[in-house]
Amino acid sequence: MIGQQALLFRIELQNILPSIWREVLVPSSYSFWDLHVAIQDSMGWRDCHLHAFHVQDLHSAALIEIGIPDAEIVPDTNSVLAGWEVPLRTYLNEVGQAVNYEYDFGDSWEHRIVLKEITRQEQDARYPICVGGERACPPEDCGGIWGYQSLLEAINDPLHEEHETRMNWLGTEFDPEHFDPAKVRFDDPKQRWKQAFEHLG
Repeated sequence: MIGQQALLFRIELQNILPSIWREVLVPSSYSFWDLHVAIQDSMGWRDCHLHAFHVQDLHSAALIEIGIPDAEIVPDTNSVLAGWEVPLRTYLNEVGQAVNYEYDFGDSWEHRIVLKEITRQEQDARYPICVGGERACPPEDCGGIWGYQSLLEAINDPLHEEHETRMNWLGTEFDPEHFDPAKVRFDDPKQRWKQAFEHLG
């Protein structure tokens, strides 16, 4: 809707150099689930695993987890808030505020999400928009930070004993330095939710 605000987030993968990051503009009306989908699409993840945002409550200083409620997996538990029920502006309404986002609890990809700017949505723009970023996202299921570093060593050295095996595992060309914001395509978060959870209700 024209006149609504847009939030500019910087998404940076942690504990890895050179830095892998994205900057994404999303509507201020977004929920944490909606932001999750935008993160997945802009980074290049395939949303194959669980995720969670970790947010510090400004009033109690308690650490709050937002993602997929435990009850969806383990009945009668509710320690995780449903991301689709929590608006971003509940915890992110001032420039500089940040949350942590973890994707794939096995490989444990940790991201730092920082609110960089609050602006107005442009009339002819279609949100979300990826406005910047650097370097390719690590492939799914490559073993986390250490597994990714091992993968890069193997594929970058034709004489490496695992070079052929790792190249076959990738199944496609992979350039860790390449990222083009203009090629990012965003899914509808409501449609993604339906695909994931409609069978539960």
